[in-house]
Amino acid sequence: MEDIIKILTVDDHEIFRKGLNLILNQMDKIEVIGEASNGKEFLNLLNSHKPDIVFMDIRMPVMDGIEATKLAISKYPDIKIIAISMFGEEEYLENMIKSGAKGFLMKNINREEIEYAIMQVVAGNNYYSSQLLPYFTQKFINTSNNSENETHFTKRELEILKLITKGLSSKEIASKLYISKRTVDGHKANMILKTGSKNVIDLLIYAIKNKFVKI
Repeated sequence: MEDIIKILTVDDHEIFRKGLNLILNQMDKIEVIGEASNGKEFLNLLNSHKPDIVFMDIRMPVMDGIEATKLAISKYPDIKIIAISMFGEEEYLENMIKSGAKGFLMKNINREEIEYAIMQVVAGNNYYSSQLLPYFTQKFINTSNNSENETHFTKRELEILKLITKGLSSKEIASKLYISKRTVDGHKANMILKTGSKNVIDLLIYAIKNKFVKI
């Protein structure tokens, strides 16, 4: 029997927090074991609760998510924190990553992406919402003018790369190209393998540096 994934949610908006808890508790092998309305409450909860994953809001009173993440990880290095944010707060992405967050999601995500993010983070990977990819690539990539590569992408892989760059999810790409989501994920996996990337973010950095796609 697989272990239950224990989750804490931290957000100062009660309606959003309760809604997220409801969605999480409906998932298999996932249990919300506590909630907090700010970073200080969250740190106090850690004295008696040992979550596997924390969904952490960023902008909160008393103590924000960046400081709370930093302090929590310094005390409990194995804790995995996923930041949750509104549009327009993307500038906090770098600080959350530096603080140790393993993921970054926008608050309008659906259940499917929440579940996928949890599984990725539990498996030891990082996960960033597909909606953040255009911002991520614009801000953090230093393009190289003379990049040499021998990687060969198929026509279909290039189509998928371009759509990933626009921030489309696997499901949206599948719908647009009239193929299955599983096929899209298979192409992503192949491209990650071809380029020696660790994840989709690394793949995009490689593709943009080597001018396979433009942003």
